[in-house]
Amino acid sequence: MSLVEHLDELRTRIIRSLIVLGVAWCVAWFVHDPLYVLLTRQAEIGLPPQIKANYSEAFRSITDAFMLKLKLSFYLGLVVALPYIILQIYGFIAPGLKQNEKKPLQIVGPLSVFLFALGCFFCWLIIPTTMNWFASIALESFEGTKIIQEPGTLVFFIVNMMFAFGIGFQLPLVVYFLAKIGLLPVDSLNKSWRHAVVVIFILAAVLTPSNDPISMLTMAIPLCILFVISVVAVKHTAKIESRKQDELVEGEV
Repeated sequence: MSLVEHLDELRTRIIRSLIVLGVAWCVAWFVHDPLYVLLTRQAEIGLPPQIKANYSEAFRSITDAFMLKLKLSFYLGLVVALPYIILQIYGFIAPGLKQNEKKPLQIVGPLSVFLFALGCFFCWLIIPTTMNWFASIALESFEGTKIIQEPGTLVFFIVNMMFAFGIGFQLPLVVYFLAKIGLLPVDSLNKSWRHAVVVIFILAAVLTPSNDPISMLTMAIPLCILFVISVVAVKHTAKIESRKQDELVEGEV
């Protein structure tokens, strides 16, 4: 394909992605209300009675309610449309990849969706505990104060945390993919596992918007386990490929 044909294909895939995103956004507009209630209740579970009694929400402008609904529905639509968008990206770059690069991507793709969902699930479980930790700080340091915040603050806090956990849980796949295409040797993974643990904890501290120790540990510990699993998987597949190459050499001899 010529450069013009590549650009034409890219334009077509971008237009398709935008159409799917627009449709998902419109659908999400009508399911916004139950989603908002679900997320808000999950956050309020961890709030102690003293905080709930002095907690209220208030819009600063009459247009804020519309903007909040528009923004949250876009987030939801983006999550729904994201798998299709990723498929379009893969469809565009796949012809330029070698066979040894395509195979790891075909394995990483489905696992990426699973690990993203797993990260969101872990985050969902710790939301009440995280809210309780923040509330304890407010009660200890600022006893008797009232909390008045804009509607959607807690909801977007949860959404950002879930997104951060989902992205953080992609780290083992990045390690696996780089090792499979030869950019990250297995021997270096064995030698630098201590550095990897430090990087994981730093990454957890950066990605978690709350920066509380509970959220950081909840992300860092599973990531360390997944990192070890990814290293073991790379070692196992490397041994299998080495055996196949040895068998081919023996067969030729």
